[in-house]
Amino acid sequence: MIAPVHRWRLPAAVALTLVSAQAHAVFVVTEPWVRPARAAQSTEAYMELMSSDGATLIGVRTKVAASVALHGAPGSPVTLALPAGATVALAPGKPRLTLGKLGKTLRLGDRVPMTLIVRDETGGTQEIGVDAEVRLHSPTHDHHVPHTHAPKAH
Repeated sequence: MIAPVHRWRLPAAVALTLVSAQAHAVFVVTEPWVRPARAAQSTEAYMELMSSDGATLIGVRTKVAASVALHGAPGSPVTLALPAGATVALAPGKPRLTLGKLGKTLRLGDRVPMTLIVRDETGGTQEIGVDAEVRLHSPTHDHHVPHTHAPKAH
């Protein structure tokens, strides 16, 4: 029997090998998600980023918003150091991406394509495609918090 596949169980990870003349680095994006919002409003995007050899997030693009900025971190609109081997969380209450002037309403379950632009330690840049789900909480939060249902009326 084949068990049903639940979207939250599928690993939301993207790994990209950054190739330079002297080393091979791995850049990983996990648990990308975006809060729901109406057209013309702003929303926030969250994810976890990790680079095996260190890198810097230098830009983000998406077709669903007029602008993208890094909220809660000093520096240019989108610049974030990614230390070697460390997981950097873009999360509520921490640095996170703000998608401004949405071109359409984002409803639960919608998908938001984004492109992260990362500069590696050698100065080379890579573009990493990310497919974030519109949801109320991170996939990990939903997995670990017990679900309750209202009792049925008789």
